[in-house]
Amino acid sequence: YVVLHVEPHSFFERHGDDILCQIPISFTQAALGAEIEVPSLNGSKKLSIPPGSQSGHVFTLRGQGIAHLDSFGRGDQHIHILVKVPTKLNKRQKELLKEFASLEGKGD
Repeated sequence: YVVLHVEPHSFFERHGDDILCQIPISFTQAALGAEIEVPSLNGSKKLSIPPGSQSGHVFTLRGQGIAHLDSFGRGDQHIHILVKVPTKLNKRQKELLKEFASLEGKGD
């Protein structure tokens, strides 16, 4: 018998041939959209975050997971985005957010 144990990774979580990870992004990246670099098993990959993305949304990089054992192909990489809310704002940032809040819902 051969017994194999796979140690947990500090960043990736394995589910079968798929891998999962969580990437924090800023409020502005989520609201305005951005192109970010995400780690993968094969180096960094670019991921396009569309404007209006919500925290918890899952993006998929096809074929960036673990190689299938007895066949061709690979699993996928699933990326959960987490929108980070700033904990400390300076005076100008607070003013801008208050202005933004006052404009919400006016004239969409």
